[in-house]
Amino acid sequence: MGSDYISNIRRSGIGLSIYLGLLAGLRGGITIGGIAAAIKLMKHWYVKEQRNLILQKENMEAQLEVLKAQIHPHFLFNTLNNIYSHTRNSSPVASKMLMELSDMLRYILYEGNRRQVALSKELKMITDYIELEKLRYGNKLEVTIDLPTNSNRYSIAPLLLLPFVENCFKHGASHMLEHPWVSLHISINDHILHMKLLNGKMQTDKTHSTGIGLKNVQERLRLLYPGKHELQIMNEPDVFIINLKAELQVLSPATVAVLPEESTVLHA
Repeated sequence: MGSDYISNIRRSGIGLSIYLGLLAGLRGGITIGGIAAAIKLMKHWYVKEQRNLILQKENMEAQLEVLKAQIHPHFLFNTLNNIYSHTRNSSPVASKMLMELSDMLRYILYEGNRRQVALSKELKMITDYIELEKLRYGNKLEVTIDLPTNSNRYSIAPLLLLPFVENCFKHGASHMLEHPWVSLHISINDHILHMKLLNGKMQTDKTHSTGIGLKNVQERLRLLYPGKHELQIMNEPDVFIINLKAELQVLSPATVAVLPEESTVLHA
């Protein structure tokens, strides 16, 4: 039946023309469709290759940034160690200050971006800072520090307590012409940290409660410890008082086992 149909078409000139036109159109449609598909595939391949090139470039840049970030602290600590070696015999005080500064910078660079750190590390940072201030003031400064013996069992947001201590030196002790003093007491009861920080101040000094450092740490407490902290700041005529309570996270026994114990009670 199919052969008879084709024969009839061939015998009819008009039918043959229509048949050939249909075949040509079909071939043309297939060719155009193939070209369109090929163009689409080429475009997809090009976009994919461009995306891969961009990702490779970004990955290389990220690797370079990581290397740079590692080199900068490495260079800094090497420089500090070199200065420390040169000053250890000629200037013991400067050598000790460099050592304390190096420990502080290492903590800020390597621990400061973590969500939580061992409380003992935060307290070590504070004692290093206070030791630097004691060297700066010499025998003029009276400092009392009382820290807990079980700080290894808990964690805290890094650099949370230091701004309070820094503030008491910057706006308190440094403005006192005679008998500057600082008192820091930290204890832990039922997973709650209690910090009482006092410093003497001149009666005309009203800058404590408006410092940028204190505003920043108040905002951090609000964001990191919502409903889990209490902060009281009292600016009395001759003394500045900070009372802080914050709920601590308990570290796992495995983490506690690898941390050195920190226990400090200093009077200077």
